[in-house]
Amino acid sequence: MSRAGRSWFIVIPGAAAAVVPASVLATVYMSVEQAQQAMFPGSRFVAHELVLTPAQRKAIASASHVGSFDNVLHVWDARQGNVRAGWFIVDRVVGKHDYITYAVALTPDGAVKRVEILEYRETYGGEIRNAAWRQQFVGKRFGAALQLGKDIKNISGATLSSRHVTDGIRRLLATYQLLLRNA
Repeated sequence: MSRAGRSWFIVIPGAAAAVVPASVLATVYMSVEQAQQAMFPGSRFVAHELVLTPAQRKAIASASHVGSFDNVLHVWDARQGNVRAGWFIVDRVVGKHDYITYAVALTPDGAVKRVEILEYRETYGGEIRNAAWRQQFVGKRFGAALQLGKDIKNISGATLSSRHVTDGIRRLLATYQLLLRNA
């Protein structure tokens, strides 16, 4: 092999390492199981994978004013004995470039009980993990004012993460209203 051919093999691994996606830097703050127990201590969880139909996606997008989201939603019915303690939902939104995985606990009647950030993959904006910022969502229901910069305070340096998590929670409240409320 010529000298030029050998240098090609030396350059490629270096170049490949330079383009490793930022998602490799993901910080996991809580597992799904840890979040479940933090949000609904002592409950048992019945998993439901909601595969949204095109009509359901359209209705959710219209009700929430959020058009981009996954086709499948991971939902658990939190149970205390035979009684529903609430709903536990794991969702993800894009921050600036990468996904933010978060969990929302809803009361049986659809109010936000708690929000937790499970995984954060962005280089900046991790301040959305701040408890005071997440607390702003507690008690919010479908139809409540839920707009970044008006009802939900923005975090400087985390504007896109703040906006997208806010939009995601508004979308989950619409999903509750349309699909889970009468389940």
